[in-house]
Amino acid sequence: MSCARAPRGSSGSRRSSSPQRQALHADHEPRRHGNTEQIFSRLRDIVGPDFVRSDDASRDFYGVDALGKGHPPDVVVIPENTGQIAAVARLCNEQRVPLVVRGAGTGFTGGAVPTCGGVVLSMERLNRILEIDGLNLLAVVEPNVINADLQREVEKAGLFYPPDPASLNQSSIGGNVAECAGGPRAFKYGVTKRYVLALEAVLPTGEIVNTGSKAVKNVVGYDLTQLLVGSEGTLAIITKITLRLVPKPPANQTLLATFDGIRGAVDAVSELIRRRVVPAAVELIDSDSLAAIEENLGGGFVAPGTGAALIVEVDGTERGVEEDLDRVVEACRSVGAKEISRAKSEAERENIWSLRRQTSVALKKTGLIKINHDVVVPRGRVPELFDVIAEMKRTSGLRIASFGHAGDGNIHINLLITPGDADEAARAKQAERYLFTRVVELEGSISGEHGIGFAKAPYLSIELSGEEIALMKRVKAAFDPNGILNPGKIFPTG
Repeated sequence: MSCARAPRGSSGSRRSSSPQRQALHADHEPRRHGNTEQIFSRLRDIVGPDFVRSDDASRDFYGVDALGKGHPPDVVVIPENTGQIAAVARLCNEQRVPLVVRGAGTGFTGGAVPTCGGVVLSMERLNRILEIDGLNLLAVVEPNVINADLQREVEKAGLFYPPDPASLNQSSIGGNVAECAGGPRAFKYGVTKRYVLALEAVLPTGEIVNTGSKAVKNVVGYDLTQLLVGSEGTLAIITKITLRLVPKPPANQTLLATFDGIRGAVDAVSELIRRRVVPAAVELIDSDSLAAIEENLGGGFVAPGTGAALIVEVDGTERGVEEDLDRVVEACRSVGAKEISRAKSEAERENIWSLRRQTSVALKKTGLIKINHDVVVPRGRVPELFDVIAEMKRTSGLRIASFGHAGDGNIHINLLITPGDADEAARAKQAERYLFTRVVELEGSISGEHGIGFAKAPYLSIELSGEEIALMKRVKAAFDPNGILNPGKIFPTG
C-alpha cells in the first residue's frame, strides 16, 4: 500500500491496489525492502502477539474517528503500560514508521487516525483510575479512562471534575487532554487545561518524561505540561495524567427557555452577563437543530415551531442557586422568552439536558452529511457570529444548524449537505473559508475544542501568522526530530 496523500472519506474505498506491506515509513517511501515483517515481529515481541492486529477489520476500524475520514494503518498495536509504549516509540523512530496515538476515537478533526498508514497505538488497555486524593483535591488516571466514569467516581467522594464534553460517556481523558476539550460547564469552570497538574509522557524518541507535579504551584522551567495539553498527539504520548479536582457544588438547578427566534436567545445570554450571573452552563439550540430533533427523535421537548432554546444550569449553595436562577428567569423574560420551564427533579433535569445531547444525533439522522465546526468568539460578539451564520445561509443556500456553548462563545456550526452532491460540497467549502475568516475578524478562533487535525489544517494560516507557524514547527521538531508522531496533523501539507 502506498502512503495516501490525503485522507479519504468512509464512503469510498480506503484501500490501494499496491501491496499492503510497502507503506510503513514516515518519509512515504520504504527505507528497506522487505523489513515490514521484521517490524511486525518486533512489535509482537514488545506487546504480545494478541495485541498486534493487521487484519482488514481492525485496520478499517482504527482508520477513522467520528469525522468518518482517514486512512487505515498498516498495523494496530495495543500496549499495556508505559514501558511497552516507550519500546514501540523507539522502534518506530528507528525505522521512521508513522505512529498515531488513539484514545476513544470520538474526535471530529481526524486527530487520532493515520493519514498514511504506519502504526496506530491504541490506548484502550490503559483505563485505570489510579488515585483519588480527597485531601489534595486531585486524581491520577491512565489516558483511556472515560470522562463520565471519572466524574461518577470522584463525585462519590464529594468531589467534582468540571470538564464535560458532549461525548463524556464515550471520550477518554487522554483524548480530552490532547484536544484540550471543553463542554457546557466551561463557561464557569474553564476547559481541560485548567485541571491538568502533571503528566507522564513518552517522547517520539522513546524517552519517558514527567512534567509538572501534584502541587498547585510550580514555576520551575518551561511549562511543558501545558505545552502538551492541546498538542493533538503530535509532541508526545501521554501515559498518565494528574488532574485537579474541586469540591462538588451542594446544589444545582436547570431551566429551559424558548424563544421565537435565535436573536432572543442570544440577547438572553447577553442579559445574563450584564446581570453578572455566572451559570455553570449556558447552551443554545437553534431552530434547524430543534427541527431535526422533532423530525428524527420525536417531539415533546419544545413546542412545534420554536425558534430557539436556551438551557441554563446554575450551581453552588442552596440559597445562591435560588437567587441566581431567579435572575436567570428575569433575564430571559426581559428579552421576550416564550416559555420557561424549571426542572423539579433529577429526571426532569436529565430530560432537559437530553435535548442538547441528542442534537448532534438528530442532525446525523437527517441522512445529510454533517460538517461540524466548533468556532469560538468573545462572548460579547456572539450576536455578530449569528449575523455571519445568517449571511452564510443566504449566500450558500445550504441548510446550517447551530448549537453549543453560548456562555463562552463556542458555537458548533453544522453545514448539512446532500451525499454525492458535488455542487453542495463546493458551496460548503466556500462557506467554511468565509466562516473562518469572519470568526478571526471577530477576534475569535477557528477551533474552540475540537482541534485542527487534518480537517482544519488547510485553514491554519487564516488565524496564525507565518512566524507563529514556523515557531510551532520548530517546537514540533525539538520533540519529534524525525517527524514520526501523528504526521499530517495541524500543519498544512502539500
